Amino acid sequence: MSTNALDAREALGARLRATRKDAGFASGRAFAAATGWQESKVSRIELGRQAASEEDIRIWCEKTNTQDQASELIATIRYIDELWLEWKRQLESGAEERQSKALPVYAKTRVFRIWHPTLVWGTLQTAEYAAETFKQVVDFYEIPDDADVATAKRLERQKYLTQGDRIFNVLLAEQALYSNFGGSEVMRGQLDRLLAVIGLPRMSLGFIPRSAPLAIWPGNSFSMFDDKLVLVETYSAEFTVTQPREIELYAKAFATLKRSAVYGKSARELILRAIHHFEQQSAR
Repeated sequence: MSTNALDAREALGARLRATRKDAGFASGRAFAAATGWQESKVSRIELGRQAASEEDIRIWCEKTNTQDQASELIATIRYIDELWLEWKRQLESGAEERQSKALPVYAKTRVFRIWHPTLVWGTLQTAEYAAETFKQVVDFYEIPDDADVATAKRLERQKYLTQGDRIFNVLLAEQALYSNFGGSEVMRGQLDRLLAVIGLPRMSLGFIPRSAPLAIWPGNSFSMFDDKLVLVETYSAEFTVTQPREIELYAKAFATLKRSAVYGKSARELILRAIHHFEQQSAR
């Protein structure tokens, strides 16, 4: 869970503990007896280790005679849920909706800082490469197959590469050049695309060679939008970072990773080497 969400959950738990004590329940055991819950549930909610459901909040407010706070507390848990969005829930109607939600964020952002250790960033993907990634998403999360429309929506982001005065700082690990989505032909097309975008006026595209000394562990992929928002992806969920102190850590991580990266001619050489690799595969 993001520390943003964890902090919010712990703060909510402390508030609920206070209402429980103010209502005369001196211990979690006494409150558990009144609600019919396990004592451990009360403890986990108060410590921020378990998410309270909306029904839990209603019961809590009823037992502590704080019904006037129920709406505010329910709004709080909904906010916490938004900080940590499970992919299964985000993608339940397909992948296109999630891609559509990204467009307003991109439109408002001037400076992008992107780190992907294993695949090409979505905004630099070809249609064929993107389609292959969405096929995997559909299969893995067992969601409705809207790979075609999701791909089209993702490709809409590319207009921002040349619009306005946006600055793109994109950092990939060398592995991203070899992670095979769709076979040699798709990969050669994707690598050619990287050669084309590397020369864009406000594009800084770097790669961390596989043998480069690292000053920080690679971690998960993340996307920074100005100094206001960071999105971090895991297999189970995407979480949102908005706390300034956390955003500073991601900015520091990005700057540290950049120290291991190569750019310009050296970056092109890495791409050309990967193209040669897939050309050899096709010739076999």
